[in-house]
Amino acid sequence: QVQLVESGGGLVQPGGSLRLSCAASGFTLDYYAIGWFRQAPGKEREGVSCVSSSDTNTYYANSVKGRFTISRDNAKNTVYLQMNSLKPEDTAVYYCAADSTDVCPRDGDYDEIYYGLDYWGKGTLVTVSS
Repeated sequence: QVQLVESGGGLVQPGGSLRLSCAASGFTLDYYAIGWFRQAPGKEREGVSCVSSSDTNTYYANSVKGRFTISRDNAKNTVYLQMNSLKPEDTAVYYCAADSTDVCPRDGDYDEIYYGLDYWGKGTLVTVSS
């Protein structure tokens, strides 16, 4: 069964850090770009970060640039999102998605409707609050 499972979410104080994981089962991530998206209460889902299959291309939304780092370990079939200096506005459900076209944005917005996102996880909740 093909699955993406996110983990690592939780409650953290402003300024804190979390590392999210996106683990794949039933298929190998080697040939997929992986994107991280988030959806805050009452808002549309937005693209946060992306990493190509070869780890040579990465993308970060302006709102997280300099604070979040995406990485992948193909041997573990897992992609990570290290989130530092967290802010209350980072509170959201975070989703990972696999893209068989292996394309990440160069800049601008990461709008999911323009990318071939084949598989999605169910999300993990990140709450940033004191």
